[in-house]
Amino acid sequence: MSIIQRQILLAAIFSLVLFILFSIMFFIAFPLGSWSSLWERRVIDLPFIYIVPSICLMLGVCYGLLSGYFWKKQLHTVETAVRELEKGRTIPVEPHAIPEIHDIWVRIEKVQKQIFEQTKLSQKLANEKAEDQEKRIQEMVSQERNRLARELHDSVSQQLFAASMMMSAITESKPLSDDRESKQLKLIEETIHQSQLEMRALLLHLRPAALKGKSLQEGVQELLVELMQKVTMNIKWKVEPIPLDKGVEDHLFRILQESVSNTLRHAKATSLDVLLIKRDDFVIMRVTDDGIGFEVDEGKTGSYGLQNMRERAVEIGGTLKIVSLKNKGTRLEVRVPVLQIEGDVE
Repeated sequence: MSIIQRQILLAAIFSLVLFILFSIMFFIAFPLGSWSSLWERRVIDLPFIYIVPSICLMLGVCYGLLSGYFWKKQLHTVETAVRELEKGRTIPVEPHAIPEIHDIWVRIEKVQKQIFEQTKLSQKLANEKAEDQEKRIQEMVSQERNRLARELHDSVSQQLFAASMMMSAITESKPLSDDRESKQLKLIEETIHQSQLEMRALLLHLRPAALKGKSLQEGVQELLVELMQKVTMNIKWKVEPIPLDKGVEDHLFRILQESVSNTLRHAKATSLDVLLIKRDDFVIMRVTDDGIGFEVDEGKTGSYGLQNMRERAVEIGGTLKIVSLKNKGTRLEVRVPVLQIEGDVE
């Protein structure tokens, strides 16, 4: 039963009860000679027993209807405010609310301030955590990168070079009459040469995965340009320059890396679209592919990568939403509120 129907029913019952009490008091003060005189007493040329209850009932229904619409409007305003608060938007306090509803608005304003403070604290902690981890991890990553590059150069690259020299010597020493064998040896030599080029490219691209002093826009563009050079996937992007705290940038970049990695490993997609924009005090990052998709409910419980991305989004006060359809692709969207601090100039 809606609030309007409930108010109408309560008002009608109240009006009938009030009519009965009024009638009892009236007839005690002015006793009737007999009950048949109820039909003889008239109001506006109609019997008293008909007109008075009808008027009371009609007034009660009208009052209940107006009261129901009034309270429905008040509760709808509160519901809208709570829904906007759930989405993370700023809610202006209703200045002309009645005292009962005004108390609710005061509570909503307090909750809004608490959410704002918690979001600001979460982003601050994420920023400090990212800066501290980056200082400690960068040195470790740099040392490991150099060690790996040195070992690859001293072992695999040297072996490929030795194999290339041996194949060149074998090819030059073979008689030219055996065309089939010469072609096979030449193919092997070209394969070894191509492997050397791939190894050199790998050594040149050994670098840390973090932004390392770059802005989020520069890091995303560099990542996607490098990805285009290595895969045949059609990659498009729109990345706007958005000033953000280091912690927020780092988390968004890691979420993008994880999402792209999942696309390359599992999606079997032919196209990838990346969007990074700021709209209505929110940073929106969206990654879309046309792959095979997956069951989102299963991914929530069975994928460490998805869980890691959700945790990173929560750490910076944002939300992560994934929509995926079988054989129609997947869309991942991260929304992070941009906090405006007093004194800052946008």
